[in-house]
Amino acid sequence: MTGAFDDEVEQTVSIQEYLDDVEEQELEADLVLGGDEGKECTYNNGYMKRQAIFSCLTCTPDGNAGVCTACSLSCHDGHEIVELWTKRNFRCDCGNSKFGEFFCKLSPNKDVENLENLYNHNFKGLYCTCGRPYPDPDAEEQVEMIQCCVCEDWFHEEHLGLESSDEVPRDEEGEPLYEDFICGACSAVCSFLRLYPQAIWTAERQHAATGAASKDKNVMEDTQSACGSGKLENDISLPEKDHVHNNANSKSVPCRKGLPLEEIPEKDSTLRQGTTDAIPHATCVLGVDLVVACPNLERKPMFLSKNWRDALCSCERCSDYYREKGISFLLDKEDSIAEYEKIAKQKREEKLLQQEGDELNLLNKLGHVEKMEILNGIADMKDEIRSFLESFDSSKPITSADVHQVFENLAKKRRRV
Repeated sequence: MTGAFDDEVEQTVSIQEYLDDVEEQELEADLVLGGDEGKECTYNNGYMKRQAIFSCLTCTPDGNAGVCTACSLSCHDGHEIVELWTKRNFRCDCGNSKFGEFFCKLSPNKDVENLENLYNHNFKGLYCTCGRPYPDPDAEEQVEMIQCCVCEDWFHEEHLGLESSDEVPRDEEGEPLYEDFICGACSAVCSFLRLYPQAIWTAERQHAATGAASKDKNVMEDTQSACGSGKLENDISLPEKDHVHNNANSKSVPCRKGLPLEEIPEKDSTLRQGTTDAIPHATCVLGVDLVVACPNLERKPMFLSKNWRDALCSCERCSDYYREKGISFLLDKEDSIAEYEKIAKQKREEKLLQQEGDELNLLNKLGHVEKMEILNGIADMKDEIRSFLESFDSSKPITSADVHQVFENLAKKRRRV
């Protein structure tokens, strides 16, 4: 009987737990929105590297359009909205030709169509190879999904196409050991990644205890050591000279990526622009022709370790290959979700610091009487809420009338004072 009684006891949370939960939800929202407060349409920013995008099924049931955060709030309030998390190289469609007679309230003067935008079945509210919605109304329990960093679709773990001996790399607590995932379909165009050292791959959970997962710390060192050697650390032999890049302009010079700027010759002016991370390789790190080497490589889902993009070769031939395959964004550090969330956290911290500064400045401008009024008002509110909670019947729900009564009692108390 005791166990049954315990099950019927209503779960309660402390004020601090509630505030912590609110803080966590606000942080999660800021990470998804990238710090965008949703006040202005992003259309004038052009095709943004990455931003939060929404699809309005009320206006575009075919799922062939996406809108920014501000438009989802101002122009499509009350509509059936699909949250798509983030999309790369996207420009807000709100109010263009795809919306018929509907015009954007925030930025009405837009092109008829954004030709560079890409759409998939996510814009219809469907995901994975199974084409199911999320949340799935027919599922007893919602299963976590994994996003491909290339096509940006989301997949159920059971539909990743993993072999029976494979599994999603996670630690003992179930947290992912990988930074990025590439689905089976996209692995075909990214098969060149198999030529890189094992350091870019996330170690499987069963190997984590042996220290295999720590290899990613030396991704750049491993890759640079392979430069010009004719063989990579993962023991993949490279093709003979007829497949090696012979760039007449680059001659036979060592890989430049990672060198301090002062060590790069003055004549290589293009290599001295920007940071060392942005410096292209003068010769190919891999030493192979990707067009020739890639078709014969294995194609299956990929789990990549932290900072794996830093290892990618950016020589002229490889860069041409990325452009031809439409994956040049892999060389852009700001394209990654990790970098997007990092920038969002910085914006959030700056916003909170500004709010604290504004509140402190306001308080400092007040006289002694005004300050005491504010402090007394806060104390009265705390007392009133405490009294309400102590006398309230916990078996009943709190209604809007109860909340209004609390503030009415406060107002009466202030009038008596």
